[in-house]
Amino acid sequence: MADKHSKRSIGWMGLQRGHQARPLEWIVEKGIFLVSLSAIVMVFLIFLFVAREALPVFLGKMNNASGQKVIPVAEMDKIPPAQLQEYLGLTDKEFAAMDRETKKTLMEVKVETAQEDSKDKDATANTTSWRYLLRPHQWSGYDKPEYIWQPVAGVQKFNIIPLLIGSLKATLVALLFSVPLALGAAIYVSQLTSPRKRELLKPAIELLAGIPSVVLGFFALIVMASVLHSILGYQSRLNAFVAGIALGLAVIPVVFSIAEDALTSVPRSYTQAALALGSSKWQAAWKIVLPAAIPGVFAAVVLGFGRAIGETMIVLLASGNASIVSWDIFDSTRTMTATIAAEMAEAVVGGDHYRILFMLGALLFVVTFVSNFIGDLVIHRLKHKMEGKR
Repeated sequence: MADKHSKRSIGWMGLQRGHQARPLEWIVEKGIFLVSLSAIVMVFLIFLFVAREALPVFLGKMNNASGQKVIPVAEMDKIPPAQLQEYLGLTDKEFAAMDRETKKTLMEVKVETAQEDSKDKDATANTTSWRYLLRPHQWSGYDKPEYIWQPVAGVQKFNIIPLLIGSLKATLVALLFSVPLALGAAIYVSQLTSPRKRELLKPAIELLAGIPSVVLGFFALIVMASVLHSILGYQSRLNAFVAGIALGLAVIPVVFSIAEDALTSVPRSYTQAALALGSSKWQAAWKIVLPAAIPGVFAAVVLGFGRAIGETMIVLLASGNASIVSWDIFDSTRTMTATIAAEMAEAVVGGDHYRILFMLGALLFVVTFVSNFIGDLVIHRLKHKMEGKR
């Protein structure tokens, strides 16, 4: 009876302590939930802001052609204030703060600009439309239709094809350089080396992720570009090849870390069974462990792609920043991220250039989302195939 009574007392005391701890646990749980929710909300709000600024471009509601009707200065007092404000492109606050003489001066500038643009046939083109953003055009002074990114000019040109090609070139070079090295290092560290060496090599390789991208870009600009130029002898010192190699150094720790975790998570019984049947460590790693870890390895490559295409400082410093259409990796190139970083400070808020740059940012969001979505689908299919599910 005494033992039963003591057990009941202990159980009652534990229950009371549980009730006392529950409010604290509830607060901790809600705090963790709010932190995770705030991270998701912040990403969503960033995307919403970028999409809002770029929406006029996507919907084709922008028009920078000079063929708009010009209102004579003499008719300034005859038109409604709202129409005059829209004609001058002013906000409510700006329009209210301006006196009549300032508005008159702006109208005179409009008339002079229209007279100058009437002599240039390119000025009648709405270069913010998708026709000019994606397709070549026969511009004045050129022998054939060209893809041109030239936002600072009398007639702004916003063709994004050179930027897309530049981003793809640098990213592909980075993946071709980094994936074999990172995957080879992951196989060696997880399957072939001794545990003591593994404890030293894994942190050393992952430590590369802590190097700031601006440092890698500066190293590529000053050292790597000169060394590779002297060895290979190509024409442009800064090009997609140099930028891609520097990007690869930034991608290696990402791909290595995820691929190594995927290889390590494969049951050791797979390797032990292969070794028992007479295979070498390398044969077991290449023919048994690697195929079993393919979903994780593919996820590492997808994340490496996202890391490479979204990098800014390295390509800004090492790519040469020439917006030309060329698939030659030894030509200077210009990426979307470098364009945003280099030109956003010069763009007028709310202007055509400003909107186009935000459109590039939205495209980067879309490319990253689509690549991750496709990667997720492929990973699930590979898992089903490896697990024998249909």
